[in-house]
Amino acid sequence: MSSHTNKGSKPQTTSIANSQVLIFSSTVQCPICHQWVVATKINAHIDANCPDYSSNSLQKQASTHMEIDDDFPKLEITTSNHEEKTKSSSNTSTASPSKTSTSTSPVRIAPLFAPKAQQQPPKSAASSLESRPMPTFGGIKRQQPSSVDTPSSSSPAAAAQPVKRSKRTDAALESMPLAARVRPITLTDFVGQEELLGPDGILKKLIDHDRIPSMVLWGPPGCGKTTIARIISKMTKSRFVELSATSHGTADVKKAFEDAKGHLMLTGQKTFVFIDEIHRFTKTQQDLFLPYVEHGTIHLIGATTENPSFKVNGALLSRCKVFVLKRLDQDQIEAILTRGLEKWRGEENQADHSKDKEALKQLAVYSDGDARTALNTLEIAVSLLPSKQHPLELDTVKGAFQKSHLLYDRNGDQHYDIISALHKSIRGSDADAALYWLGRMLVAGEDPLYIARRLVRCASEDIGLADNTALPLAMATYTACEKIGMPECDTILAHLVVHLAETKKSVRSYKAYNLVKQTIKDNPAYPVPMHIRNAPTTLMKDLGYGQGYKYNPDYEEQPVEQTYLPDELLFERFLE
Repeated sequence: MSSHTNKGSKPQTTSIANSQVLIFSSTVQCPICHQWVVATKINAHIDANCPDYSSNSLQKQASTHMEIDDDFPKLEITTSNHEEKTKSSSNTSTASPSKTSTSTSPVRIAPLFAPKAQQQPPKSAASSLESRPMPTFGGIKRQQPSSVDTPSSSSPAAAAQPVKRSKRTDAALESMPLAARVRPITLTDFVGQEELLGPDGILKKLIDHDRIPSMVLWGPPGCGKTTIARIISKMTKSRFVELSATSHGTADVKKAFEDAKGHLMLTGQKTFVFIDEIHRFTKTQQDLFLPYVEHGTIHLIGATTENPSFKVNGALLSRCKVFVLKRLDQDQIEAILTRGLEKWRGEENQADHSKDKEALKQLAVYSDGDARTALNTLEIAVSLLPSKQHPLELDTVKGAFQKSHLLYDRNGDQHYDIISALHKSIRGSDADAALYWLGRMLVAGEDPLYIARRLVRCASEDIGLADNTALPLAMATYTACEKIGMPECDTILAHLVVHLAETKKSVRSYKAYNLVKQTIKDNPAYPVPMHIRNAPTTLMKDLGYGQGYKYNPDYEEQPVEQTYLPDELLFERFLE
């Protein structure tokens, strides 16, 4: 029987009670220096900074030889009956049934430190069965099956596999919202915000030179805040981490900051952390950001639709540059919608559809400058078309667009901006504008009692002494709104708004009182003159309280010469 021996290594055998015990050891490849080392000594080898081993010293370390096959390392095992060694390999010939076989089955050991270079593409079931030797049992090797019931590589099923993968990829792309598919990935494709991202825009220059500071992007929904952050992630050489205050807590943020700190220490590469909807974190939670931003561990990019003056921690805001993004105009929305429609149709279905323009124009008007809303509505509209070649018509857009809400937040900027617009329209005697702003608030769901309360103030502040019926009418309106509520009280509010806008105005009392408050603020609290002090007791009268006071009704025939202001303010006049 022929044997394959390994030069430089001597097999070892031990006899115990007339039986042979096989002794073997294995070698593994060091993951650092890639030398082959005895497995039991790998830790000592690494701790010793990977000393160089020659081939002879390696042979002295191991009594058996291990080679790594495509799949598993196989050990050479020696038996004492023949004092020869059998090496298992993938091309071992089938043993003859007539011989008394003493062959041993190959022992497979998981490659603990198998080099990555030896990794091969996964094999099919058929090729794996063909390449591996059949295991032996009782000295007789099982015959290799002549055929395996698996599809061959040339079968139609196998050939169709890449096509299926492609279909899965296309399905994943098709499932993405249209707004995500047309999102720009470069500044060239970005539409709007010319003051910041135009040729001379400050933000564009910062991005081009990769000198981007910590910043807060403040703007209405659908104006491009998230898109700008993702464009920065593709153009900067820094690491980029994206989080959202709606789905991540402070623990996630702190972990991201600590990871950024470790990454900076190891590689010297800075990290940008983008936090969408940053205003949803409380100011106490935002305190967590301060040390990392202040020390330059991270560069923060926050996106918010709320006024950062009220919603972002003042200390954090002082360390960030605030960029204000404007609402997109109608032409910009139309350009975005046109690109979205072309993306949906695909290159093979492009054609000159003049009917699309009118529908896209109307959709841009409906969208209130919100590109995301416009694209989402467009996606609904095109899903109603019979084919991709069919033009988009105006009726289809109207059917798809349901204006279910207005941009209005009862606790946000719109709340205060619109009530301010209503008040100023009344002061300016523009009844039409006042009615419009009233309608904007009521349709958006504002509390009618809040509006009525502000109109009571307006009746005294702006109408004042010019029309003394305005204040009673305002109070009657408040009572009516309190008693009957919406929707019936909307006409009552409109009645009051028109009356206040069209009546005469006087701010004498309003201005006089403001002057009084300023005088009190700028001067000490002067004492009340003695002659107008109250004297309810004998002691107070003895002290001079009320002495010299002239009771005005007793002097009907002649004017009373008497002062009422403190001596220091005798010549002060508050009313015009």
